[in-house]
Amino acid sequence: MGGAEEGQTEKTYSLKEEENKTVVQGRLCADPEMRQTQSGISVCSFRVAWSEKYKDTERKLFLSCTAWRGMADMICGYFYKGKEIVVEGSLHTEEYTDKEGTKRSAIKLNVDRVHFCGSRSDADGAPASAPATGGFTELPPGTDDELPF
Repeated sequence: MGGAEEGQTEKTYSLKEEENKTVVQGRLCADPEMRQTQSGISVCSFRVAWSEKYKDTERKLFLSCTAWRGMADMICGYFYKGKEIVVEGSLHTEEYTDKEGTKRSAIKLNVDRVHFCGSRSDADGAPASAPATGGFTELPPGTDDELPF
């Protein structure tokens, strides 16, 4: 008892490190805010909102998110208030002291990846800074010979 029977191997499971991955789909509460660290690294902060319904009860949920470097640039360039987004990343707790001197903590998502979602018409309300959606740019006739492929 307590071991593997004859002819069977015993399976052992071990965690090298605990998994901390979260995926959330929702909408941006406001335009993302871009800033830079003293060393010039881009940092983007934004909040995602979504709701969960159970019978007649609806809970509205909000999660503060932070993206760094190129991911921060991409989010600020393509996403805006009300735009639907899927964010992937790891949760962490940020501790701070409020104006009254009370120690508080907040759970935030450190963003690793984002995904576009929602309908294409969602992009119709894009601010002027967002790239225009469309398709391909037509090349003038006779330029096929200049293409490298």
